[in-house]
Amino acid sequence: MNPINPMKLLQIKNAWDQFQANHPKFPKFLSAVHQQGIQEGTIIEVKITTPEGEELTSNLKVKAEDIALFQEMKELYP
Repeated sequence: MNPINPMKLLQIKNAWDQFQANHPKFPKFLSAVHQQGIQEGTIIEVKITTPEGEELTSNLKVKAEDIALFQEMKELYP
């Protein structure tokens, strides 16, 4: 594994801070989801609307393997 570049980390933090300023409701939404937790059987849906009005939608039903992956990722990046 490569060492962490502190300058890159600072750039990412600054970009995240700007994202939160631009979209204040979204981090609050993510926090609420995190507090409630995602369980097996949860359906996650993503809908994208292009500037032209075209809608792209997809969803997935969370499986036990997905929860295990989320846990591994959380342990890797606490």
